[in-house]
Amino acid sequence: MAEIEPVDVAIVGAGPCGLTLACMLGLHGVRVTVVEERPTLIDYPRGVGLDDESLRTFQTLGLVDDVLEHVVPDQLLIYLDSSGRELARLAPSAAPYGWPRRNGFVQPLVDAAILRGLERHTGVDVLWAHAVEGFEQRDDRVELAVRDAQGAATTIAARYVVGCDGGASMVRKQLGVAFDGMSSSTSWLVADLRNDPVGTPNSYVGCDPARPYVSIGLPHGIRRFEFRLADGEGEEMAEPEHARSLIARFVPDPDAIDLLRARVYTHHARLASSFVSGRVMIAGDAAHLMPVWQGQGYNTGIRDASNLGWKLAYVLKGWADRALLETYDVERRPHAAAMVRLSELTGRFVSPTNRAVARLRDTTIRALRIVPPLRDYFVQMRFKPMPRYTAGAVVIDPEAGASSPAGQLFVQPDVVGTDGARVKLDDVLGHRLAVIQWGVDPRTACSAADLERLRAVGAIFVAVLPPNQMRPAPPDEGDLRTVGDVTGALRTWFDAHPTPVVVVRPDRIVAAACHPANASATLRGVWEALHLVVGQVDG
Repeated sequence: MAEIEPVDVAIVGAGPCGLTLACMLGLHGVRVTVVEERPTLIDYPRGVGLDDESLRTFQTLGLVDDVLEHVVPDQLLIYLDSSGRELARLAPSAAPYGWPRRNGFVQPLVDAAILRGLERHTGVDVLWAHAVEGFEQRDDRVELAVRDAQGAATTIAARYVVGCDGGASMVRKQLGVAFDGMSSSTSWLVADLRNDPVGTPNSYVGCDPARPYVSIGLPHGIRRFEFRLADGEGEEMAEPEHARSLIARFVPDPDAIDLLRARVYTHHARLASSFVSGRVMIAGDAAHLMPVWQGQGYNTGIRDASNLGWKLAYVLKGWADRALLETYDVERRPHAAAMVRLSELTGRFVSPTNRAVARLRDTTIRALRIVPPLRDYFVQMRFKPMPRYTAGAVVIDPEAGASSPAGQLFVQPDVVGTDGARVKLDDVLGHRLAVIQWGVDPRTACSAADLERLRAVGAIFVAVLPPNQMRPAPPDEGDLRTVGDVTGALRTWFDAHPTPVVVVRPDRIVAAACHPANASATLRGVWEALHLVVGQVDG
C-alpha cells in the first residue's frame, strides 16, 4: 500500500465547508490534503443564500471580490399569501459586520472561486476521485485508508482529520457519533432556469397551502424555483416536462422556459451529538443538517470553518494546547442547534397545507405588522440567532454578565488608515489575534510580559481615534496600527460597551473586554481560555 507524505490536516470532502477550512489553514501556513470522492465539484442546485458572516470570512481569506462576482447583494425576501399579496418581508438595512445580511448567490460558482483560492497556498492539495474507506486514530496522528478511482490503495497520515463529507458522513459514522433529529415526510423540487423569465432581483416565498413554492433571482440571469411535492410525487418530477409544468404559471411564456438543472430534495433537521472526538472533528453538513428556509445550512458550515481553522492552526504551530480544539464543539454545536430550530420554525410558517391554518397564520402576521417594533424585528432579521458564546475560548466578566460583549462578533465598519485609505476594519486586523483600544495605544495597558506573550502568537495592536485626530496621521509603529473611525460605528460600539480594551480572536469573536486597569488580569484569563502555551501566564 502506497503512503502519501504526512500532512498536518486531512479534510474529507471538498464541499464549501471543507474548501473554506482548507483556505483558512493555508492562510496560516498549515499543510493540508483535501480528499474528495467525486471527480469534480458538485454542479447541481444547492444553496442560494449567503449571509454577512460568510462574506466576512471570505474577506479574511482574500476571496471576497471573487465571490462577489456571483452574488446579488441586499436581496429582499418577500412572503406572499395564496393570492399573491405581500404577507411579510425581510429587508435588513443594517450591516454591522461590513456586508449585507442577505445575498443571493450561485453556489457552484462560489465553490469554484474558493477552490481557485487554494492555489495561493503551496501547502494545500486536493485529491479528486479518492474515497476514504476508514481511518485509525493513534497517539500522534490519524491514518486514513484511501482508494483512488482505479482501485489503488493509499494511506494518508495526518495530525488531525476533519470530516466535511456531508449528511451521510463516513467520518461521523465511523466515530459512532449520533445524528439526532428528523427528516421531512415531504420532498421539494428544486429547479434552476437560464435567462431569468421573471426578471426581478428579489426572492419570493409563496405561502400557498395548495403548493408552497419559492422563486429566487440569482446572478448571471439564473432563476431558482422550488416547489413542495404532493403525496405520490417523487423523483420523476425532476424530469424536464414535469418541472416545466410546475413553473409554467409563474412565467409569461412557458414555452420559453430554459431549464438549467433540476433535482428533488428532502429536508432534514439533524445535529451531531459531538463535533470533536480525539484527533478527528466534523463540520458542515456532516455535523448538522437543516431545512432550507433561512438559507443557513451553507452559512453554518462556513461558521464552523471560521471557528475551527484558527484553532487548528494555533495548536499545530505549538501556540495552544489541544484542549483549544474542544472549544470548537462547546461553541459551535449550541449555535448550530439554534439555527436548526429557526429553520424548522420557518418551515412550519411557510408550508402548512391546511387552508384554515394558513388563513390564521396570514391574519396573525398582518396584525403583527401593525406594531412597529414587531415589524422591525422581522424586517431587520433580529430573530436570527447570532453567535453568542458563553463558554469556550472566551472570558466573560461575571460582573458584566449578559452585557459583556465577550463571545459575540466584533463590528466591522470602514476605517481610515494612516495612509489615508478607507478600508474595512478586518483588512487591518488580518487573520490574527487583535487587541483594540479606543483613543489610546493598547500596548500601554499591557505589561512587558503581556506584550511578550501576545507577540509570540503574532497579535496586532490597534488604536481607534476620531477621524479629526488622524490629521496629521500618527505613523504606524511595528505591530501597532492606528485607524480613524470615519463612520462613527466604533464610537457607538464603545459607548454601548464601556470596556475600552477589547481582545478580538482571528474569527472576529470578542475573546474579552475590560478596562485598562484590568488588562493584565484579563489577558491572563484569555491565555487560559484559549489554552495558549507560549510564554509564562503568571508573568
